[in-house]
Amino acid sequence: MLIKTFPMGLIGTNAYLLIDEESKEAVVIDIGGDFQVIKDEIEKENAKLKYILNTHGHFDHILGEKEAQEQTGVDVFVHENDRYLVENLPKQLEKFGFVSNAFPPQNIKTFTENNTFWIGKNEIKVIYTPGHTPGSVCFLTGKNLFSGDTLFYTSVGRTDFEGGSFAQLSDSITKKLFTLDDDITVYPGHDSKTTIGYEKKYNCYFGSKNLD
Repeated sequence: MLIKTFPMGLIGTNAYLLIDEESKEAVVIDIGGDFQVIKDEIEKENAKLKYILNTHGHFDHILGEKEAQEQTGVDVFVHENDRYLVENLPKQLEKFGFVSNAFPPQNIKTFTENNTFWIGKNEIKVIYTPGHTPGSVCFLTGKNLFSGDTLFYTSVGRTDFEGGSFAQLSDSITKKLFTLDDDITVYPGHDSKTTIGYEKKYNCYFGSKNLD
């Protein structure tokens, strides 16, 4: 499977394009800016976009999704507990001090932890990881975890926004993500990738080396 990273948008959010090389089915996770660069890559690989998935509903992860939806006709998915964030995109931008005429995608589809997505023979599992937002999730496919703003390289997502909870985030990371295999690569919503094993040792909040 091909995995391509596109830092984009107002604060450098990582959008991820996953393409199954056999079926040429594709999924994009968190389109936070101009969709055109991703669309160009999809066309270059002769792939067909199947889903637009979101790790959570914050504005910097969804800003390009109305455009993507209009150009492709593909459904936009978010956890049911974050649907309200996506629907209130203009208010989010105002709260964070941005002036924009952006509008949210339409006919938003929701999912829970019990749902699974597929591109070709690649299963994309939903791991429900509330804390950064009420509906934050991570997507696991093979040895690749797309962690949104739950887990970063040596750090974690903020919990001081509306709906955030450090207690929930702690449980999400220690009881769900840190039970995964150490060799799983973590692709976060911002900055550099890491691994589960590295974060279990060196994460500044939950790493064993920092808790000694």
